Amino acid sequence: MNDPLILYASLITLFLPVAGFALVTFSLGRIKKVFIGEISLMAVSLLSSVYILIDKLFLHPGVTSVFEFSWISFATGTGNQPINVKLGISVDSVTAILMFAVMLISFLVHLFSVEYMHGDKRFNRYFGYLGLFTFSMLGIVLTHNLLMMYIFWELVGLSSYLLIGFWFEKDSAADAAKKAFLVNRIGDIGMFLGILILFITYGTFTFSEIFAGIGSGKLPFDSEGWLTAAGILVFLGAVGKSAQFPLHVWLPDAMEGPTPVSALIHAATMVAAGVYLVIRIFVMLTADAMVFIAVIGALTAFISATIALTQNDIKKVLAYSTISQLGYMVMSLGVGAYAFAFFHLITHAFFKAGLFLGSGSVIHAMHHEQDIRNMGGLRKKMPVTYFSFLAYTLAICGIPLTSGFLSKDGILAGTYSFGLLTGHWLIPILGFSVVLLTAFYMFRLLFKTFHGKPADLHKYEHAHESPFLMAMPLVVLAVLSVFFWYGLNPASPDSAWFVSKWIDVPAKVVPESSNFSFMNTTATGGESLYNAEYTEAQHHAHFPTMIMSLLFDIIAIGLALLFYIYFKLNSRKLAAALPAVYNFSLRKWYFDEFYNGVIVKGTLLFSSVLYAFDKYIIDGIVNFSAYLTKLISRVSSAFDIIFVDGLVNFTAYINGFAGKHLRRIQTGKVQTYLVLVLFALLTLIILFKP
Repeated sequence: MNDPLILYASLITLFLPVAGFALVTFSLGRIKKVFIGEISLMAVSLLSSVYILIDKLFLHPGVTSVFEFSWISFATGTGNQPINVKLGISVDSVTAILMFAVMLISFLVHLFSVEYMHGDKRFNRYFGYLGLFTFSMLGIVLTHNLLMMYIFWELVGLSSYLLIGFWFEKDSAADAAKKAFLVNRIGDIGMFLGILILFITYGTFTFSEIFAGIGSGKLPFDSEGWLTAAGILVFLGAVGKSAQFPLHVWLPDAMEGPTPVSALIHAATMVAAGVYLVIRIFVMLTADAMVFIAVIGALTAFISATIALTQNDIKKVLAYSTISQLGYMVMSLGVGAYAFAFFHLITHAFFKAGLFLGSGSVIHAMHHEQDIRNMGGLRKKMPVTYFSFLAYTLAICGIPLTSGFLSKDGILAGTYSFGLLTGHWLIPILGFSVVLLTAFYMFRLLFKTFHGKPADLHKYEHAHESPFLMAMPLVVLAVLSVFFWYGLNPASPDSAWFVSKWIDVPAKVVPESSNFSFMNTTATGGESLYNAEYTEAQHHAHFPTMIMSLLFDIIAIGLALLFYIYFKLNSRKLAAALPAVYNFSLRKWYFDEFYNGVIVKGTLLFSSVLYAFDKYIIDGIVNFSAYLTKLISRVSSAFDIIFVDGLVNFTAYINGFAGKHLRRIQTGKVQTYLVLVLFALLTLIILFKP
């Protein structure tokens, strides 16, 4: 179905944010309040996304609107087949939901930033960068092909670089921007190679055409192993953008950007792009690729959660929390819980954006203090921020009656079923461990920030609730963290509208795998992803996973209360008793030290070796050749001057000498010539007489 209204609305939603960027850019700072025009454009774009959302979820559910056009055509390509590179957009329920989430959070971040960034010398430029970033992310969401996604993928990388390093006069911000840009390029190289494998095989970048080719039995280089490799390579792009292990190190440093930027990048936008990429290529992932993805997601979730336990910067705690939750989503996709992965992507977008904006509200009130050890007691000073922050904390911990409970329970049920059917128990074990860790570090953050006695009385006395434009987004996002927006039954994720009505689980198109029998479905119209065995196991897993999850939450919250409210347990003594464990977490598993010591310094050492090789070997050979050539030239020059020129000059001298003396006898007189003839004749007679 090609509904022109939906397509027009999509283009309006897509291009208005970049129009705002152009407005700010071309004003060149001459218009002081040009940001108001951009915010107005963002509001129109948000309304357009609401229209698309209503149409796709309620008026035309299950219908995909597509618009495409031919961009580049070649008469012959791979296999002497013509190549037609298409660009276009595709709008289905997944696109509509994520587009709305991106636009809502972007709009709220714009409003929040008006007060937060007030007085900044590059105020208008900041809003221009926000518009460019939003446009780039919307391009990723709307595209229907890998090439266009890759183009917008790199635009997201560029705009995030500009936002993270917005305060570039600070070395830490400039370094963080460069780190984010370079680390993401590593994953992007893998993604690019995967795209090339698919293009060489199928002669197209369009998702539907690639999937149709796989479904027909055509595989890269006639090997399922190469299809697995292509899927993993494309997934590497998600490893970079969604900060998955081992490329997760850029995201905590990205906190150097303004706090509203952290909410935008680390909620529903940049980091969500990687998860969205996996969602779009999900149907082509083989069983081996999915296990690889599940393991990477589980390790990422666990490692980041353990690091968040000991961090003291309020934004760093939330950054590692974001990495952990993204790992949850990737793990969910790897075990096949497709709908719940996307469900958690949306719920997490709202409560994590709220957490970052809430931290921004606290930082603003505490005069840019970010260390939670210097906070405390802010609950009474900032009631709106506190209660909204509490709602977000409950949601991320998966407490009942919150949105996070519904989506997280579905993920845990999926991992439990996966372990039950495949024997890969490491994945559910890590998944449930993260539940315990998440609840503890989030309530640690809540208690140390808002409860107890103020650690810094001077800053506490001057603290106050944030103004309306900062508080209003917090309330909106807190309301969206309640369960009833997603389903009326707070105890059953399966009955949530999100899963039961709004998300159509796509059919797999990969060949049947003997590794996992429950993945043995192939592409036919309307076929479910898994067979009845997995569906039944997942359904029955909800209740035990819910009980275990709640039990872990209660234990973790109880421990946080004993440590930070009632002080029955002393965290400092525990850290002193286990210094190696504490420092291992505090120093972030020494990833930065390892990368600096091995990768960075190793690269510099390798560069030094190459420099020395170039200087002493390559340049040495070149210089020796030049010296030898110069020496030979000198010898040749001397031979030419002394021997060749000498012989020539000597011959000329002899001729000249002879001519000079012989010309004296050329008198022109006959008598003289007769005398000389007679003299010569007499001489011959004497010499040759008989």
